[in-house]
Amino acid sequence: MFLQSVSLWNLAFYALMVFMATLGLWDVFFGFEENKCSMSYMFEYPEYQKIELPKKLAKRYPAYELYLYGEGSYAEEHKILPLTGIPVLFLPGNAGSYKQVRSIGSIALRKAEDIDFKYHFDFFSVNFNEELVALYGGSLQKQTKFVHECIKTILKLYKGQEFAPKSVAIIGHSMGGLVARALLTLKNFKQDLINLLITQATPHVAPVMPLDRFITDFYMTVNNYWILNARHINLTTLSVAGGFRDYQVRSGLTFLPKLSHHTSALSVVSSAVPKTWVSTDHLSIVWCKQLQLTTVRAFFDLIDADTKQITQNPKKKLSVLNHHFIRHPAKHFEENPAIISDLTGTSMWVPVKVSKWTYVAYNESDKIYFTFPLANHRKIYTHVYCQSTMLDTNSWIFGCINSTSMCRQGIDLSWKAELLPTIKSLTLRLQDYPSLSHLVVYVPSIHGSKFVVDCEFFKKETRSIQLPVTHLFSFGLSSRKVILNTSGLFYNIELLNFGQIYQAFKINVVSKCSGVKEEITSIYKLHIPWSYEDSLTIAQVPSSTEISLKLHIAQPENDSHVALLKMYTSSDCQYEVTVKTSFSQILGQVVRFHGGALPAYVTSSILLAYGGQLYSLFSTGHCLEYATMLDKEAKPYKVDPLVIMIKFLLGPSELPKDIKMISADLPFLTIVLIIVSWTTCGAFAILLTYLYYVFKIVHLQASLTTYKNSQTVNPKHSRRSEKKSNHHKDSTVHYLRLSANDAEDSLRMHSTVINLLTWIVLLSMPSLIYWLKNLRYYFKLNPDPCKPLAFILIPTMAILGNTHTVSIKSSKLLKATSQFPLPLAVGVIAFGSAHLYRVPCFIFIPLLLHALCNFM
Repeated sequence: MFLQSVSLWNLAFYALMVFMATLGLWDVFFGFEENKCSMSYMFEYPEYQKIELPKKLAKRYPAYELYLYGEGSYAEEHKILPLTGIPVLFLPGNAGSYKQVRSIGSIALRKAEDIDFKYHFDFFSVNFNEELVALYGGSLQKQTKFVHECIKTILKLYKGQEFAPKSVAIIGHSMGGLVARALLTLKNFKQDLINLLITQATPHVAPVMPLDRFITDFYMTVNNYWILNARHINLTTLSVAGGFRDYQVRSGLTFLPKLSHHTSALSVVSSAVPKTWVSTDHLSIVWCKQLQLTTVRAFFDLIDADTKQITQNPKKKLSVLNHHFIRHPAKHFEENPAIISDLTGTSMWVPVKVSKWTYVAYNESDKIYFTFPLANHRKIYTHVYCQSTMLDTNSWIFGCINSTSMCRQGIDLSWKAELLPTIKSLTLRLQDYPSLSHLVVYVPSIHGSKFVVDCEFFKKETRSIQLPVTHLFSFGLSSRKVILNTSGLFYNIELLNFGQIYQAFKINVVSKCSGVKEEITSIYKLHIPWSYEDSLTIAQVPSSTEISLKLHIAQPENDSHVALLKMYTSSDCQYEVTVKTSFSQILGQVVRFHGGALPAYVTSSILLAYGGQLYSLFSTGHCLEYATMLDKEAKPYKVDPLVIMIKFLLGPSELPKDIKMISADLPFLTIVLIIVSWTTCGAFAILLTYLYYVFKIVHLQASLTTYKNSQTVNPKHSRRSEKKSNHHKDSTVHYLRLSANDAEDSLRMHSTVINLLTWIVLLSMPSLIYWLKNLRYYFKLNPDPCKPLAFILIPTMAILGNTHTVSIKSSKLLKATSQFPLPLAVGVIAFGSAHLYRVPCFIFIPLLLHALCNFM
């Protein structure tokens, strides 16, 4: 029945839409890298000790529980309270289990054993009864209050200890992270009870699916509080997203808002986290071994040696998180690292004068310092790049000041290096270090190990190559490419015109090597400068490697940075980089960012078809088939324009207070419409002017309605306000006070003006229809009967659109203007009945006088 009721063309269109939707869904659910997370295992049997809650609390929240995680001897010892460690509270998310704490709890326990329990963490976990809070938000506030009580209960377990904690660290997975942020909104909550918040795959910005008002209200309460109180929130917060593997919570929702006053918040995608470098799905983010190891290392570096608890110093906390989650220099964290290092001892000093240098170290018996004099290199080159395949945490590169061939002390430049999966690298701009006379690379004495150190000097312009991305609608049929012919170790490919979420591309890197017997590793790093969402690809060359290029966060309007493809290459290979549009990934981005609106559009289409059926029943006595009415009535253009207008009109919350007869954009709008009239068709410009006028009046009506619904008007107060309001005039701008009564008067006036304007538009329609019908032949209508009228009507209506009755009450021209309509009414009958084209002229005259009342 459905196929019989749909035309062949429409059937083909529907088939195309289904095909495109399928491509988009496939990209979202399957078009990502394989799961590269290593599973975290427990070395001993995990145990969950239930913490006894006060009877009143247990009775108030009968479905919720609090547990302490432990393994083996640790679990046995801590069955006897009180505790002596550092408390960390894990909050599960939607349908999450309290047992998800075991991965990070087990890794932290192994780390504590490695240091003989000098410090250790006690991991607690809340049992929310696996509630579906992403589908029903009615229990979010209850969960928040229970977590508050849990924190107070946890701190009591350390009462009487020498180093008793005064606060807890919180790890929140998914909605658990939002519950943790909501703690600050509670009336009696003390912010000092939390010393650190780490969220994993938490949708901070908005709910994934706002299925009830409770969820949206909860989000609004939390986010508004954090925005309005940004100056007073000192809680260090880290949000970790899963990347494209997490199709349940897209990473763009996890980024905390960048507030100018709240500088203690970081947001990062797991693929950009050093020593992790993998994308995680929504569940694996809690057990991914690489990410949990990074988190545990950060926890131990956050410990204050004096208090044996997590430090209260916000700068140190942010430094630790930056060290482990943003940029790792391949060194152990130090709060105050030594900048000057001693370069003494029995070592060889070897001068290197070439611009490109490689050293293969194997079974070195002596320490060697290779020195690079910078004086001559500064004249030719702008940068120096060094890399080492030895991934230890010792310092390896230094700078000497005013030395000849060797120096006893040097500036430790290792802190400026960056750790990558197979190398640690450092790039320096020479002009930033004018006091350095030598660069020193240190090779330690080693036995049985082999590593390679490379250094090269270069000009920036030779290593920065621009590659504009292809157009969105090229559909992958065209491509752009660059070839790296020179023998460098490092290149920056600038990806021009790339910064929007709807853009998606495939980058193909083909490497060809000559005379290479051993396998060589190259690293391709996609660097997004406006957000921490970098991703790395490791390739064994020669090879052909495909890289997906798409964004989680669009480039901000005021950001001028360019996305980069950083290539750590081999000097023995040639690289060809090709970029082309990926249509399937574009569709995936559409589904990823806008798929949540699909139910609303489906419902809208059904309602349109339902209305068509009811009308057909009324007009013909028969109800047409659903497929027929859906084909006829379900058109996007019937809905979308109204939706856009409604969304805009929902914005006003009060009546305008300062009324400007000539707003800042009014002259610009007038000029644009006049240009449209001159270059296209006068009737078209008149129609645009009419729509602008209607828009202004609908906006005023919406403001008045909202004002009446949200304000309780006090008559006495209103009269006092009207007496106190001042009416200021000059030749161009009037600043006035608009009351509800004035707004109603203005609406009555504007309704009559709209009736007049409607006739002008209707009478100018023939020329507009003619112009549209012949638009394929010429763009400008000539001769144009409406052009003279448009030139005068456009500025007149632009002014009237911003006119209110209060602005013309005291005009000296108002009396004369009010007397003109009668003779004009006579004239329009006498001279316009047989010549309708004259009617607009009679209508225009009182409108012009009305506009002049604002200035006289």
